[in-house]
Amino acid sequence: MDTTQQNSNAWDKKVEEGSRYTQPVSSKVIEKSKSGEWEITVTTEKSVPRDWFPKSLDGLKILCLASGGGQQAPVLAAAGADVTVTDISKKQLEQDETVAQRDGLTLKTVQGDMSDLSDFEDEYFDIVINPVSNLLVKDVHLVWNEVSRVLKNKGILISGFTNPLLWIFDDNQEQKGILDVKHSIPSSTLDYLPEDDVQEYINSNQTIEYAHTLEDQIQGQIEAGFVITGFYEDDFGGTRILDKHIKTFIATKAIKVKMAFAILFLMYFECQNKFYTTSYINRLHFLY
Repeated sequence: MDTTQQNSNAWDKKVEEGSRYTQPVSSKVIEKSKSGEWEITVTTEKSVPRDWFPKSLDGLKILCLASGGGQQAPVLAAAGADVTVTDISKKQLEQDETVAQRDGLTLKTVQGDMSDLSDFEDEYFDIVINPVSNLLVKDVHLVWNEVSRVLKNKGILISGFTNPLLWIFDDNQEQKGILDVKHSIPSSTLDYLPEDDVQEYINSNQTIEYAHTLEDQIQGQIEAGFVITGFYEDDFGGTRILDKHIKTFIATKAIKVKMAFAILFLMYFECQNKFYTTSYINRLHFLY
């Protein structure tokens, strides 16, 4: 089964239905962004801290990954960045194009799968913005590796994703106000559907989602060459019973660090106990 196409169709449907995550920002938001008063989200409620970004975005190449909907890319373009937005949903990308045309912005849209960024060159982008979306990909390691490839050294990845606890409860019971542990992690939307219901679910153009472990989400970034430098949690804004007990969304800031720089970083902190002189470290730096 082609889950990418399934999820593409599902998100096209969400645009038609006016889902919250498909509604583009207003012209007022864009005007404020042009004057330097901008903010974006990669989870549900909280804005990404401004100090996670460079002081100026002017001319920086930013990839908004799986980020259609006209919410992040137009804001960053208005703030001065050179923005490319990619998404599996054509209709989601059309939301970005609509805002760009309406408010005189320049941005590029590319329809594609977030786990295959072959349209982009190695080490091309300064920043990658990835709102909650990797739940649509079966193997999240492919995403982290591709992001690492297209980011410049010391480039920034800002990513939102779900805490796997969100997935362990029975949906029907939760709607009744009951938290009933039923599912395991990792798993997918289809794993717990009765066999007779699977085809009906697919035919109704619903998303097929994957619950990833925290190890795959966080250690996966580290294994792809990232150092985690920022972290916060978010929730549904009080609209779900789970919000009373735990925040079920996570955002991380990560810096791509090539192996040579990682080694130097470790050596720096070992200097007190070993005979690595400053000149020696500087000589090593130029070897890489």
